Amino acid sequence: MGYSDARAFCLDLQTHPADPAGDQAFLQVLARWAKRYCPWVGLEGADGLVLDITGSAHLFGGEAPLLHDIHQRLARAGLFVRSGVADTRGAAWALAHYGKGIAARAQQLDAIGQLPVAALRLDQKPSIALQRLGVRSIADLHALPRATITRRFGPEVLLRLDQALGTQAETISPLPDPPAYQVRLSLPDPIGLQADVMAGTARLLDQLCDKLTAQEMGARVLQLCLRRVDKGTQEIDIRLARAMRDPQRILTLFERGIGDIDAGFGIDQMRLVATLVEPVAVEQVTHSQVEAGDKLDDLITRIGNRIGLDNVQRFLPADSHIPERSFIVAPAAYSTPAGRWVSLRERPIQIFPPEPITGAGATPPASLRWRRMSFRVERATGPERIAPEWWLSDENWRSGVRDYWKVETKQGRRLWLFYTPQNPAWFVQGQFA
Repeated sequence: MGYSDARAFCLDLQTHPADPAGDQAFLQVLARWAKRYCPWVGLEGADGLVLDITGSAHLFGGEAPLLHDIHQRLARAGLFVRSGVADTRGAAWALAHYGKGIAARAQQLDAIGQLPVAALRLDQKPSIALQRLGVRSIADLHALPRATITRRFGPEVLLRLDQALGTQAETISPLPDPPAYQVRLSLPDPIGLQADVMAGTARLLDQLCDKLTAQEMGARVLQLCLRRVDKGTQEIDIRLARAMRDPQRILTLFERGIGDIDAGFGIDQMRLVATLVEPVAVEQVTHSQVEAGDKLDDLITRIGNRIGLDNVQRFLPADSHIPERSFIVAPAAYSTPAGRWVSLRERPIQIFPPEPITGAGATPPASLRWRRMSFRVERATGPERIAPEWWLSDENWRSGVRDYWKVETKQGRRLWLFYTPQNPAWFVQGQFA
């Protein structure tokens, strides 16, 4: 029904925008959690799960304790759940949506017989047609001649009825396990030379990158585990500035780490794992574009693996005309250059907190002293009035508007000055190149 009609029935009705993609992602997470009860877990529509607990219910004390445990855990997580247990998937679905409880073995008709025909997972059209004919429950439908049902409504109605009662088999398709991005190489003879370890790593990278390419994924974090003959292990971790699957580019990043390992009496097994992967869309670009981007990403990766990827940062434009708020600092590995600075006037290459200087009047002083240095003003361009953003509480801008001037001094410095008319004073806030 419409929202206004629903409000007539429920005055305190609350609504939220639908997020089908988010709901589906949460359902996938819930399906992985449900594997604690059985290995066969599948999706049931857009809002349900189906579990094949055959052979695992006794581990929880039976079907009733298992169902009670599911309800308790989901209730603690703030979720409301309806459930049903039966010998068939159709009967369990009917109990979960239109009834409750556990159906006795081989007694599906007794458990769901009084439920409406819509509990058979029928489409809306045959369900409404059956109700108009007076067929209100599943038991009423089961009492009708089968030939009559098929001629009038087609085979779907009888198929759903047989699936619910167990005369027609219906399987559960479990969710596939996520792909494992790891490869292993066992060596017949131990190795210890850096060139041999690099050759083995190259072979592993070729196999791993083939898996990543097939799934349209790229690696962000790689771990190389080297097992020595004395059962000790050496691990090399590299973090990539961008998700990539080019074995040649990744191999060069392992050189420094492999050169520092202690091979001991030799290495007899190598294992390469992509511990963090991201989707990489297939795109068609020119060779020059790929090379330019790859070189920058490789440089960020090399520096980041030494000092940390979070410490390699870049400036990004922000939507604000306030000089201090016109940019943000973000890690280069987790951001991309986007947007551009929009300003009618030139901005200094260096901005720092305002530093007071001596001066009187609304025009820049003929001479000024800043940072223990004396300057004579040769040329001044301005003013550019910048008003504070009233919706933000910034103590530095409580003094009101600012009149900015670009000043060129005789000593060669090009400074960015501003004047505060409300509380007359002069400050230096930036320096041009």
